[in-house]
Amino acid sequence: MKDIFEFADELGPLKVIHVYEPSVNLRAVLVVDNIARGPSLGGVRMATDVSVEECVRLARAMTYKNSAAGLPHGGGKAVLYGDPKMAKVEKEKMIRALAKVLRNEDSYIFAPDMGTDEECMAWVQDEIGRVVGLPREIGGIPLDEIGATGFGLSHAVDVALNYCDFQLEGARVVVQGFGAVGKHAARYLSQRGAVLVAVADSRGAIYNPDGLDVQQLIALKAAGGFVGDYPEARKMTGDDLLDVACDIWIPAARPDVIHEANVHRLNTRLVVEGANIPLTHGAERILHERGILCLPDFIANAGGVICAAMEYQGASQVAALAMIEEKLRANTEQVLAMVKDRDMLPREAAMEMALGRLKKAMSYRRFSLFSSGPKFI
Repeated sequence: MKDIFEFADELGPLKVIHVYEPSVNLRAVLVVDNIARGPSLGGVRMATDVSVEECVRLARAMTYKNSAAGLPHGGGKAVLYGDPKMAKVEKEKMIRALAKVLRNEDSYIFAPDMGTDEECMAWVQDEIGRVVGLPREIGGIPLDEIGATGFGLSHAVDVALNYCDFQLEGARVVVQGFGAVGKHAARYLSQRGAVLVAVADSRGAIYNPDGLDVQQLIALKAAGGFVGDYPEARKMTGDDLLDVACDIWIPAARPDVIHEANVHRLNTRLVVEGANIPLTHGAERILHERGILCLPDFIANAGGVICAAMEYQGASQVAALAMIEEKLRANTEQVLAMVKDRDMLPREAAMEMALGRLKKAMSYRRFSLFSSGPKFI
């Protein structure tokens, strides 16, 4: 394993904590990246192939996302080694143990991410109380039910189209990853006239040039099925999805799915990053050189964390959705105006905006990455 300080720079990470409890097969990593703006907010990701490096990168993405969104939170992330489809009783033991071992780590607020959900966060609340993304029945704003990230993404798309040469009505959309982000992004965009033509999940992909019924797909997945069970579409592999001609391509699955070796296969006019770090920076640069607009992750997919932060403050669902719309539209417009006026990469513009806000917060601190005041650690 790399020396952890190889990941360090002027922004963090402040803490890297390894967690191990063999009695419940618990292996996990927590990265608290930068909490100059406030306690870190970032999800618990569960997968068999997570790593320290992935956790560090995801925590940094949350630092940028929370800063760009103007939230009083820093960036953090936890990764839990395991199969998210394991028996519920085993999963509950692991997550409750993770919460208990991190019970005094006030610099981190638990939240759901890939492989965890509202029920998992209810277990965390029961153990330590420091959590967001709870079920409605115990005071949460149901992020997955309302599709907060997908809702915000749809507003980011709406603003981005002012910088493209096509309209949303009739636009052909491809979504890679039909989970909590992808399905709601497809739902909100199709409600406004876009046409979902291809979609993938962990088992494969489907394509229909005449369009897919989004509500039917959502019902199919809710019943425990896979997109490949959809009857009126051509089956293909997830890799084939890269070659489907479309107007909007939305990666909403794992990191680094688009990289320098496959980015040339994309046949689209707009890429909107629904997942965290789904494209390498080199791939984003190639898209920019080809004249394809690529909206970065921590701008486009900030709806979920904005909703979570509003829940943590006790806000209502209506207030949270209004804040998501306001912040996503304003930040997307600011970033794309910089791109247009200064011929920058969208990520460079987004980073400049986020870093400006973050470094201003850091300048107020005795120690640059954190504060010892109340509600920070």
